Amino acid sequence: MTKNEKHIILKAEQLSIGYKTKKAETVIASNINFELQKGQLIGLVGANGIGKSTLLRTLIKVQPALSGRVFLNDKDLKTTSTLELAKQLSIVLTEPLMSKNLSVFELVALGRHPYTNWVGNLTDSDNAIIESSLEQVNILDLKAKRCYELSDGQLQKAMIARALAQDTDVIVLDEPTTHLDMYHKAYILKLLQKLTKDTGKTILFSSHEIDLAIQLCDTMIVMSKDTIVCDQPCRLISDGIFESLFPKDLIVFDDKSGSFKVT
Repeated sequence: MTKNEKHIILKAEQLSIGYKTKKAETVIASNINFELQKGQLIGLVGANGIGKSTLLRTLIKVQPALSGRVFLNDKDLKTTSTLELAKQLSIVLTEPLMSKNLSVFELVALGRHPYTNWVGNLTDSDNAIIESSLEQVNILDLKAKRCYELSDGQLQKAMIARALAQDTDVIVLDEPTTHLDMYHKAYILKLLQKLTKDTGKTILFSSHEIDLAIQLCDTMIVMSKDTIVCDQPCRLISDGIFESLFPKDLIVFDDKSGSFKVT
């Protein structure tokens, strides 16, 4: 193992994703290969319906791969137990909360579930981690509020705090800026960038905010109809990867500004 490989935390190898029924198999994307380094902010982008959520669900073992393998900390996900996975990888999905009657503190405390005893008692150490997680996302003053009292942006920060409280190497977020205005989209992604630097965690998120991801991410995974490419944003721009994401009848990518423009 080389020195660089020691920092690879999540790896896809000849991965094929999609859906399988008794009658048929639907392939969304295949021949997916990438290596994600520890301590980076990584954006997964592509057009609507291209398969971003399917890929994320496969990477977090919510959905089985059609073929190929996913490795987390050099171990095949297929042989990783649910409890082991919960101590290495935390997720923030777009599904609504089951109960918004929870307080913010109670919601974030759910992140400690993999470590508490069978009755879920919190230790002083657990409480300190929860408080620290709330502070890291700047919502310590909201800890007594009920989740139904929060704005969309505040609730998203609470969900990120829950993932932080789980204390995993990797945090995966599916469309964390959905329903947010332009300012709060930028705020959440800037917060994720700061958390990678402050905590050393690897944060992988899917997003339609391609312009913001180009500015803030260390690495990006770009999904298109023909291929999936993983590299630094500057190299993806140089290679013309973003120019083929959308039909050119309405928007084009300007490699000088690193952003999309309406034609």
